[in-house]
Amino acid sequence: MSYSSRAVWLASLLTLGACSPTFNWRELRLDGAPLLALMPCKPESATRTVPLAGAPVELHMHSCETSGLRFAVAWADVGNAAQVPTALAAWRSASLQSIRAVPTSANDPATRWTVSVAGAPAALGVSAQGQDPQGQPVQTRAVYFAQGTQVFQAAVYGAQLTDEAVEPFFAGLRLPAP
Repeated sequence: MSYSSRAVWLASLLTLGACSPTFNWRELRLDGAPLLALMPCKPESATRTVPLAGAPVELHMHSCETSGLRFAVAWADVGNAAQVPTALAAWRSASLQSIRAVPTSANDPATRWTVSVAGAPAALGVSAQGQDPQGQPVQTRAVYFAQGTQVFQAAVYGAQLTDEAVEPFFAGLRLPAP
């Protein structure tokens, strides 16, 4: 992205943010991963070991909550490029199962959402409705993508998602060209 187009893009986000004082957009640079993201609030960070595609991996997550919405960016290194498709499919399915979405298959066309990530060769968007751990209705929009052996998820969860709230988040995801 050129300097002038980036300046226009940031000015547009600032204008959008001015319309919604609950969102305080800031750039997040992930330690250990090339992804840049825009977060609408100051994120908390956590790392834990989780099973992904049959192997334990270190999952790094950054998330924050504002205006009743939770925004999250997570990544893991699966260590083997051949495992990336399996890891992404398992992650998508686990995410849908965690909110008790129907259908739980991320390959079901009913869950597909068209989204792209700058610098990612491919991205799969998922949009679903389900229930949070307390049994309350929840919606999610998430995107799954990879670069090399690193797999990524960016997601928004809330009782009701609006394009105005989630589009800047997904538009702000960027990977450098490999």
